[in-house]
This record gives sequence, C-alpha cells and structure tokens, in this order.
Amino acid sequence: MTRTKVLAFLSLLVGIAALGVALGSEKYGGLVPCALCLVERWPYRIALVFGVAALVPWRVLRGRWFLWGVVLCMIFSLGAASVHVGVEQGWWPSPLPECAAPNLGGGSMAERLARMPARPAKPCDDPTYLVPGLPVSMAAMNGLLSLVFGLFLAISLVRPEERRHG
Repeated sequence: MTRTKVLAFLSLLVGIAALGVALGSEKYGGLVPCALCLVERWPYRIALVFGVAALVPWRVLRGRWFLWGVVLCMIFSLGAASVHVGVEQGWWPSPLPECAAPNLGGGSMAERLARMPARPAKPCDDPTYLVPGLPVSMAAMNGLLSLVFGLFLAISLVRPEERRHG
C-alpha cells in the first residue's frame, strides 16, 4: 500500500473520529453544541471528501493533491477553533450572531414567550469540557487535533517516499 493511501485512510479515521466524538458527546453525553461548535465540524466533513477522493485512482490527478486539501481543512479547523477559544476566554466577541442572546422584540410578555426558541441555544462563550477535571475545552481539543494532524500530514507529504530495492 502506498504512503498516499495510508495517509488517506488515516485522514478518514481522524475525520470520522472527530465528528464521532462531537456527535457522541451530544447524543450520549447530553452536551449541547453552540453555533461555533457547529462551524468547527465543517472542515472535517470536507476533509472526509478529500480523503475519499485521495483513495480513488485518478488518471490525471494524484491522491497527494487531495491530501493537501485535507491539510488546508486542518488549517481552517485550527482557525475556527482559535476563534472559538478566544470567545470562550473573553478575548473577543463571537463573530456569529447566533451566539448572542436572542432579541425577542417588543410586545406583551405572551408575545415574547411565543417568539422564544423551543430549545435554548448554548452561548459560544460557555466552554464545554469533555473530560471532567481537565481544563481543556472541546474547542481547544479540536484546535490541538487540527494542529497536530495537519502538521503530521504536511510533513508526511513533503518527505520523499523511500524506494525499496528488491
């Protein structure tokens, strides 16, 4: 199996694991994602598409180009996670309007209650900790995963493949 195929499978595993932990923490852990959490999932979804494309035997394109797409996804994921951690730490406000308190407008109390969402949104500045006692939020964990896997993948793609002599 070529290094490109191994890296493509690894990219798929990382993407599936990241999305699986996020969805599992919702379904089984009862955690509610905020709007920035949902944004942070998109680079992994796109990386899965690139990972699958890297496994397809193309005539013109090489799978390595798709793996560079995964590296770009990890860069975007790191950026989104950095923004989220900054919001959690109070360094800057969230760029998304969904993270702010809802504006219910005027009118009577009954009218305001009728306009409230059925399920309250989680504020983006309220960190979610997956591991009790470990002061690293899920956004920070995502940033670390994106950084480490992105660097690993980029270094693996830059290194020349060793030729095996029979």
